[in-house]
Amino acid sequence: MTKTQFLIGAPSSDSGKTTLTLALLRLFADRGQKVQPFKCGPDYLDPIHHTRAARRPSVNLDLFMMSPAHVQALFARHTATADVAIAEGMMGLFDGVDKAEGSSADIASLLGLPVVLVVDGRAMAYSAAPLLAGFRQFRPDVKIAGVIFNFVNSDRHYQMLRAAATDAGVEALGYVPRNEAMRLPERHLGLAVSPEHDYETIIAHAAAHVAQTVDIDRLLALTAGPAPTPPPSAPRATGRRQRIAVARDEVFNFTYHENLCALADLGEIVEFSPLRDAAPPAADLIYLAGGYPELFLEQLATNEPMRHALQAYAAGGGRIFAECGGLMYLGRHIIDATGKRHPMAGVLPVETSMQARRLTLGYRCVEWAGRTFRGHEFHYSTLTETTPLTSVATVTDARGRAVPTKVYRQGGVWASYVHFYWGEECALLAE
Repeated sequence: MTKTQFLIGAPSSDSGKTTLTLALLRLFADRGQKVQPFKCGPDYLDPIHHTRAARRPSVNLDLFMMSPAHVQALFARHTATADVAIAEGMMGLFDGVDKAEGSSADIASLLGLPVVLVVDGRAMAYSAAPLLAGFRQFRPDVKIAGVIFNFVNSDRHYQMLRAAATDAGVEALGYVPRNEAMRLPERHLGLAVSPEHDYETIIAHAAAHVAQTVDIDRLLALTAGPAPTPPPSAPRATGRRQRIAVARDEVFNFTYHENLCALADLGEIVEFSPLRDAAPPAADLIYLAGGYPELFLEQLATNEPMRHALQAYAAGGGRIFAECGGLMYLGRHIIDATGKRHPMAGVLPVETSMQARRLTLGYRCVEWAGRTFRGHEFHYSTLTETTPLTSVATVTDARGRAVPTKVYRQGGVWASYVHFYWGEECALLAE
């Protein structure tokens, strides 16, 4: 059995991978095909948009946070019920933790996925030939199926780029003219997910725009290959079934799909909104994922019933697992860019600030009780402990260097700036 499956890569970031991915996801979905999106790397913003475009949850694939076998199993399992599988790469195709280690190219090689390159063609013509020749020849295990040129505003310019691609031995599949109506709003180092933007209209416009100048049928033909074989179903978690309250609203939405699947294996998931609800539902565990609490400070602060309910839950020994934005919300205050303090849940003796923004970014290894957990850290806020706290774990970066990030444990409350991945092994939350 063959199936259309490919990875969208690029020579560098900002080449237009995400916009093209969203356009193709919607194109195939509108044709009545079941299209499965994947995102290479630890990103939790792009998958939100993927899910909207494909009308099907996007799944992260990451060779630092996951074992190769887990990546293979995820891809096969989620592709089994799809007609088309599209993985969006991260950064440049060969950019990894150390050289190409863990890169999109490594994922393409592991999964046998042909690569469709997206090349920013606005400031080049025949120079595309050596660029494409280099990408085609650099690693024999990474197959370049074709190239789409982005930001090309005329057919004449495209014909020059197409000739360059032909001479480099790479088939040109079309081009995408610049169009402001399909530009996705950004925030920090990623795409925005704020509710004031009409993403549905942007995605629909991108799909219609790309369909005019990209040879979709040829793309499908070039990227058909043997369908992966799903592994046997893993045995369901044993032990006491838990009731897990997951915060899901405009603030708390930075989650990995497989993390939620793992929680579902532990018990019943009930969702709630710290933004609007008066209290969390009765639960054995509350999960506060990351997000952008700094965009909703007034609403979070004025929802006093929720803040007091979380205080009482934690004081009574309730279990809470909080990551990044969830950690910020559990603190005493969040200080906005003007210096104003907004009261938060007050569960932990910390406060965070957006006033002196500083980027913290990178993979993390967390050593706790003889176990290693992996994740990713990405935030601009800074944290101050109003009462000194010790970390219950040792945290290092991808190369084993110590970082100052802490993992807090106070009673039944766990909190850290780290976004953990437990889709492969859920021992931390099963404690």
